[in-house]
Amino acid sequence: MIPSSQVRQLQNALPFWLSLGMIPLLVLGAALGGFWVAFLPLYGWGLFSLLDALTGLNEENADLNTPEEDLFWYRLITMIWFPIQFAAIYGTIWWVSATDHLSALEIAVLFFGVGVISGTVGINYSHELMHQKNRLERWLGDLLLATVLYGHFRSEHLRVHHPWVGTPRDAVTARYNEGFHRFFPRVLRECYASAFRAEKAMLARRNLPWWHRANPFWRYWALAAVMVGLAIAVGGWLGLALFAWQALVAVWQLELTNYVEHYGLTRKHLGDGRYEHVLPRHSWNTAYRATNWLLINLQRHSDHHYKPDRRFPLLQTYSEEQAPQLPFGYPLMTTLAMIPPLWRRRMNPRVRAWRKKYYPEIADWTPYREGTTPMPRAAVG
Repeated sequence: MIPSSQVRQLQNALPFWLSLGMIPLLVLGAALGGFWVAFLPLYGWGLFSLLDALTGLNEENADLNTPEEDLFWYRLITMIWFPIQFAAIYGTIWWVSATDHLSALEIAVLFFGVGVISGTVGINYSHELMHQKNRLERWLGDLLLATVLYGHFRSEHLRVHHPWVGTPRDAVTARYNEGFHRFFPRVLRECYASAFRAEKAMLARRNLPWWHRANPFWRYWALAAVMVGLAIAVGGWLGLALFAWQALVAVWQLELTNYVEHYGLTRKHLGDGRYEHVLPRHSWNTAYRATNWLLINLQRHSDHHYKPDRRFPLLQTYSEEQAPQLPFGYPLMTTLAMIPPLWRRRMNPRVRAWRKKYYPEIADWTPYREGTTPMPRAAVG
């Protein structure tokens, strides 16, 4: 029998398990086709945006002294997600390859939905797992990233993004007035190289060459090869194409989220290649309750950058006086980001107000906007 304290903890954690609702929708779409194939994106984006409007903001903060054992039910959903996602991807590839009742359009939309599972949920959960000290959790994070061929995200995120957020060194800090359609190809091009340079530099500090077995890129490449091989084994060349399509959709969602999280926000350059410390003001924050359930508090992004090792149930929210606030939750904001004129109309005034509030002494923002503020040469790599 589960103790009453564990029952209460389970009840509190259950809203963060709503991601599981995507799995029966995937099964229905694969089995029935038609309009059912569109329900997964509608669930992930539309339903939770509607729930945001109904449930509003959650500005309560958890007790930071909560013991680790009281977080079991929160941690569990992230730890069981890899086998769920693995089965969803390869099971759907097998089903589509073995049946012929879905049209090409239905298959494309269905695997767009699979990408919603692996991007909105899978990459987000891998992000939580990669920040933990527990080796099993870090491995599960690597496995999730391998299912979308984006293993280097771990190195880029931990070695580059966190230390260099809000500076030109960080590719995924979107520049002021930079539309997403320019941002996305730039990030795909720059992040892989910067992640590799960061790991190469880490090895060099230990007097090791880049090809040493300690380089995590060997693991990223090996896991990606396994996932690609499985897709071909299960579904042939069609299976490979569908696997690649869901991976692209997942990565697109990740980088849309990255775009929204730091758009136009920069750390002050102090001279000699130095920047001010990362503060809550350097990430866009939002406290919408429902999308924080789906995204396991990722929208409390200001606190995540301020305290990167804090587990998601303990992430704190900030008031408008402490951190800049988005007008909507991530699903609506990422949709807005796909339409640059509407995005700039909504967000550019907020960026200008943020600059005036926190950095009234800076008169010329041109170098920050163009990503050309000075960087220390030793930091590159």
